[in-house]
Amino acid sequence: MPAWNAPPTSPGTQRNSTALGPLGHDAASVNPIADGVSDATMIKEYYMRHLADVRDERPRTALLLAAGMGSRLAPLTDSTAKCLVGLSGVSILERLIRTLSSYGFTRLVVVVGHESESIQDYLGDHSGDIQISYITSSRYRTTNNIYSLWLARKVIDEPFLLIESDLVFNETLLEGMLKADRIAVSRQLPWMNGTTVTLDGRTGISAFCLGEMSRPDATHYKTVNIYSFSKATWRAICARLDTYIAAKRTGDYYESVFAEMVADGSMTLTPVLFDADSWYEIDTLADLTAAELVFPRYSATLRGETPGDVAAGAAG
Repeated sequence: MPAWNAPPTSPGTQRNSTALGPLGHDAASVNPIADGVSDATMIKEYYMRHLADVRDERPRTALLLAAGMGSRLAPLTDSTAKCLVGLSGVSILERLIRTLSSYGFTRLVVVVGHESESIQDYLGDHSGDIQISYITSSRYRTTNNIYSLWLARKVIDEPFLLIESDLVFNETLLEGMLKADRIAVSRQLPWMNGTTVTLDGRTGISAFCLGEMSRPDATHYKTVNIYSFSKATWRAICARLDTYIAAKRTGDYYESVFAEMVADGSMTLTPVLFDADSWYEIDTLADLTAAELVFPRYSATLRGETPGDVAAGAAG
């Protein structure tokens, strides 16, 4: 994983790979008094030590949002789920499952909607050591990903990896996402569109830029749509999601919530740089054709290798 460098406006500045949020943000998850710590200085040290542990906790659960219709990939998605579309002979979903397994994930929650049975028939209730469960969105035709994410609020109560079901990427890139409160970002290429973020060079993400606020320049980084969240951050997100759903804003993107939380300081995310040539978001038939040139059939995990094997081979 390349070291994270500050955006071009701050040349030469390098961020620490872990960013702690405000001290009180994760305070509910630890209790110094219950552990017999009473001195003020020791309490501060206690919190910092335990909050660092929380932020560094490796997620073993993944949440996959796969309810969408994938209409721009028609006719391939007319009778199957978008994530089951083949890429160089291997489905998008199969590539993801192999990658999660290679990193030791033990639980996968999938939000399904369009062609839900095809996904459940394909995956079953487990894949290797990964236990799989499903949340069905009955409103997938009229809602957006904010609603799918909200549906998971009562099913997940642990650190987890959030990932969209139309992504393919070099599996070794996931290594940098295996700590809490991180966001995968990429420098922009011409094919990319959608939400971007700006960076402040100190605490990570300074703003989410949606719609017309997003610009194709060097100061804006594309969101890859992979996030990792601590338990405390996820609870804060759930509370904010509740307000959006109560206001009937089910057609919004979840990035609207993240943008609001970053702006008011209630969420801090550490950016992890994905090489722009090593991932692809499959939205259209043209995307699929282009991605097949980047991702051959036999990637490392499809050959049965682990990320550690790949790193060892490169070093040798």
